Amino acid sequence: MGKMTFPWLAMGMGLLVAVGLVASGVLSPEANYELPLLTMMIVNEFGFFVTAIGAGIGINILLKNGMQPGLLMVTIACGLMAAGFLLLAIRLWPGMSA
Repeated sequence: MGKMTFPWLAMGMGLLVAVGLVASGVLSPEANYELPLLTMMIVNEFGFFVTAIGAGIGINILLKNGMQPGLLMVTIACGLMAAGFLLLAIRLWPGMSA
């Protein structure tokens, strides 16, 4: 039962990380950040790994136990957030502008 809850926790942690990054000005076009760039990149990487692992565990549970609509939605949300964190990391990297 413990593995069933991790995708839900990963989604919640991913949302908190995303809100924190947005509040720090990560989407600012002028690169006026409230936090140092390296700090934001580390926080972003944490969000990516948590949500990617949440999506992976969710897929594993769905394949073993069959389709569950709630878990399917959470797994998709984790996968989308992981993709968003990946794109944000590319955008944050110095010299890259995606």
